[in-house]
Amino acid sequence: MFSIGAFAKYGGVSVRMLRHYDAVGLLRPAHVDPHTGYRFYEADQLARLNRVIALKELGLTLDQVRAILDGELEAGELRGMLRLRRAELASAMAADAARMAQVEARLRMIESEGRMSSDDVVIKRIPAMRVAELTAVVESFEPKLITPVITSLYEELWSRMQAAGLRASGAAVAYYEKPEGPVTVHASIPVDSEPAQGHDFSVVDLPEVEAATLVHKGPAEQVIPSVQALARWIDTNGYTSLGPAREVTLSCPHCGDHAVTELQEPVARR
Repeated sequence: MFSIGAFAKYGGVSVRMLRHYDAVGLLRPAHVDPHTGYRFYEADQLARLNRVIALKELGLTLDQVRAILDGELEAGELRGMLRLRRAELASAMAADAARMAQVEARLRMIESEGRMSSDDVVIKRIPAMRVAELTAVVESFEPKLITPVITSLYEELWSRMQAAGLRASGAAVAYYEKPEGPVTVHASIPVDSEPAQGHDFSVVDLPEVEAATLVHKGPAEQVIPSVQALARWIDTNGYTSLGPAREVTLSCPHCGDHAVTELQEPVARR
């Protein structure tokens, strides 16, 4: 037999933890000295301790751990519980990975401040165009919020246009409006069609604008450095942004690093 201190050492836990497990009936010592109250454990109990720790690290409560180890749960219930926990952990890991990517992107942005070239900014006239579009509202301009919404809108818009017999006449144009509060996201596709009643999408005319433009290469989630470079150029060169900003998909929107998007910011001379 082992003293509680030795058993704690071999089990990789604290004495306080073992006392708590004893108090809640999860792992009782094999023997308690009736005179001193000292707890003693057998080597075979390390197996139960290992299972307690493993199940706790899955995020289960001590009551759930006890029910599992004491055989109070049917095998199907146990499988369901562990599958649910696995899904929760996978979701948490994905969320953590996304946050890490955002931190790294922001760090790259900070490191590139003052060094990112805006030499490729071009002022040009964007002609008026007729577009079919769907809209949605998101909380802010954060790419992690906008990207999934705009992707979903385009998938739905393509489907509805096909059902209506309309074909695209140009590259997809996303634009964003934020008078106050949340951002209105427009997913638009140029069409050669008269506005008609009965469509389950809108057909609207976008006006001709003069815009400062910059080509962004890479995924939409990493567009902020390019957006900021364009904003600095506009401010430095004596222009005022008129909005709403547009993004034209030039190549392969789902190709990650190979995607190409033209940022268009309507402007006027100050």
